[in-house]
Amino acid sequence: MKFYKNLYIGDTVKKPERAIKKLKRHKKQPRLYVIVYERDTDRLAVYPSLMLSQWYYRENPPGCIVGLTNGQEEAFTVIERIAEEALAATGEVSLVAYLSEVDPESFQN
Repeated sequence: MKFYKNLYIGDTVKKPERAIKKLKRHKKQPRLYVIVYERDTDRLAVYPSLMLSQWYYRENPPGCIVGLTNGQEEAFTVIERIAEEALAATGEVSLVAYLSEVDPESFQN
């Protein structure tokens, strides 16, 4: 399981290091949502962290975890923040292109 170099953390996430350890060990965290880069679609997606504890995602982890949030609403707020950063830095709202410029190793196939 890969994590983005400059992982985006939601404002309400307490102890993100603990959450990352639990994700790596596939422990259940019902309130935690992850923002994930999907290689197949070349897009960002929002998943409940419970999905990553399923056997399929243990065998086929997502491309890269970009953010951690408590709840789906906060995940959309973090994606909005990423979009604003991308627009300010590049003049475009291409989230994957912006994120891959910062950490190209996480976005390699």
